[in-house]
Amino acid sequence: MDLKEKAVKAVELLEKEYPEAICSLVYTDPLQLLIATRLAAQCTDKRVNIVTPSLFEHFPDAKAFAEGDIEEIEELIKTCGLYKTKARDIKAMCEMLCKEYGGIVPDSIEELVRLPGIGRKTANLVVGDIYGKPAVVVDTHCIRITSRLGFHNTKDAAKIERILRPLLPPEKSNDFCHRLVLHGRAVCTARNPKCEDCCMKEICDNNKKCAAR
Repeated sequence: MDLKEKAVKAVELLEKEYPEAICSLVYTDPLQLLIATRLAAQCTDKRVNIVTPSLFEHFPDAKAFAEGDIEEIEELIKTCGLYKTKARDIKAMCEMLCKEYGGIVPDSIEELVRLPGIGRKTANLVVGDIYGKPAVVVDTHCIRITSRLGFHNTKDAAKIERILRPLLPPEKSNDFCHRLVLHGRAVCTARNPKCEDCCMKEICDNNKKCAAR
């Protein structure tokens, strides 16, 4: 089985194990997903979902954030951690959105990564979930699981994205990454993965190494 065949098989196995592939962040529009994802850095999605309803009630659009008081933004997101940096980025990105994009979140990775505080992981999530384009969201779960499966031996997110893009079916790549998050939380954890319960153990290099010990 070559890597492309393995990728297709991994997609099929995860689809069967996790029929629903959805983002765990709660949002109603592109800007809310963009901001929620920025808040989720070094913070749980559960905590972000607690914070965002009040945040988006106070600041309903990019213009409101751009013209808002940064100290008020800081106070509303304080429990997400790194709140000063995150507040600065949120305000700056919304200022740029208003100035250059008419307050509309752009639909390309190239444009999104120009925004303050936005990297390729967030950009991929937005273009995939919002605009339905092929996307590869390389987060900690993706890095860990695809390494254990045998697709790479690096922790460089940009390199991993370049490796996975040609291997994954484009129309399924975004949902595949969502399913990796679910699998990483439930089974393929950072410590003590439950290899015996893994739906992908038949194609996993790490499982074969463990079995050979």
